[in-house]
Amino acid sequence: MQHSKTLFILLIMFFLGKDVLAQESIQWLSFEQLDDSLSKQPKKVFIDFYTDWCTYCKKMDRKVFTKPEVIQKINSEFYAVRMDAESRDTIQFDRHVFFNRQATDKRAGIHDLAMLLGQRNGTFAPPTMIVLDNDFKVLDRRFEYLYSQKLMEWLSNFE
Repeated sequence: MQHSKTLFILLIMFFLGKDVLAQESIQWLSFEQLDDSLSKQPKKVFIDFYTDWCTYCKKMDRKVFTKPEVIQKINSEFYAVRMDAESRDTIQFDRHVFFNRQATDKRAGIHDLAMLLGQRNGTFAPPTMIVLDNDFKVLDRRFEYLYSQKLMEWLSNFE
């Protein structure tokens, strides 16, 4: 009987533990929070630029950024920033102010900060992921959907 209770308790702990891990998420910061965090403790920066219409961005949200190993790696080794590249917000970052000057009444346009950090050959296409050092120097960029294993391999280059 004691053996059955122990096994039951272990099973409950196992399933609860899985739920706890599943509930964890990447601790996304705003660019304003990033400045403050870096002044307290330097770390590399992982930036995910997305748009609401980007199918691959949504797929990464569901399939990649929910994986416990991805969450753990990003939260422990990086400050993570996530930004809608079509945002109309005014953003203060690295002592500069950025706007979405492409936005009109009929068109969302790409935010100046997304263009500055995430353009390739003069254009921006999501998903775009960037790794910066703690002085905001771009270490590398990726302009594609990355499966969790590929993302983990890429992020491991910055250890």
